[in-house]
Amino acid sequence: MSAAARLARLIERAGSVVALTGAGISVPSGIPDFRSPGTGLWANVNPMEVAHIDAFRRDPVRFWSFYGRRFQRLEDKQPNGAHRALVELERAGLLDAVITQNIDRLHARAGTQNLVEVHGSIAHASCLVCGLRYELDDVRARLDSDPGGVPRCDCGEPVKPDVVLFGELLPLAAYARAEELAAAAGLMLCIGSSLEVYPVAGLPETTLIAGGRVAILTQGPTPLDPRAAVRMRGDVVEELEAVLTELGLRGPTAPAPPPGL
Repeated sequence: MSAAARLARLIERAGSVVALTGAGISVPSGIPDFRSPGTGLWANVNPMEVAHIDAFRRDPVRFWSFYGRRFQRLEDKQPNGAHRALVELERAGLLDAVITQNIDRLHARAGTQNLVEVHGSIAHASCLVCGLRYELDDVRARLDSDPGGVPRCDCGEPVKPDVVLFGELLPLAAYARAEELAAAAGLMLCIGSSLEVYPVAGLPETTLIAGGRVAILTQGPTPLDPRAAVRMRGDVVEELEAVLTELGLRGPTAPAPPPGL
């Protein structure tokens, strides 16, 4: 039996299926991951100098010179087949929720309904002084119009993207929801994540301790590989589409995909 077939059977038999996604699921959309040699986001820059909360407070100009470019790179990116496959699983009643470490909004744009963004989102930014929040289009306009290249609040202070920077805690409500989902999952699909960044990397362990199983779909090694019920190392889009085929959600006898897919 192929790995895709084995994973399909696990999905069918699990009482609750939850997906945990990392940067690798967005690579087919043209978004680099963080640590791949030569191409990763941190390959040519020290994240402590541009993506730490202290760096934002100390030098917002340098911080936004980095994040401004990242915003531009993400502007035209679209969900790929892996994002859409998870939407199909959710709409078929085979996936309860997606927990994502990504901030790129692609799961939401693909149509995922039950989404937990444990590292925040670039969809908005906030002023740390007065608390006002601005939507992404407004942030981009303020970034473009500021002579120093720093989007500023109406009060004059720099705004910070509502993403979790190094040195910051995860949003308490989002992480509590992620832990609740992990503990109740009969199967957790770990997709495109190295499972190295804590505390999120501890969520699969929560599933295992509670008696659930873990399937890992990512090209690089992870610390939980020996404990995975299914381990798939190919292209994440191809792997998930093969699983959909095994579930009867793709192919000549499958029902038509929902609108928007």
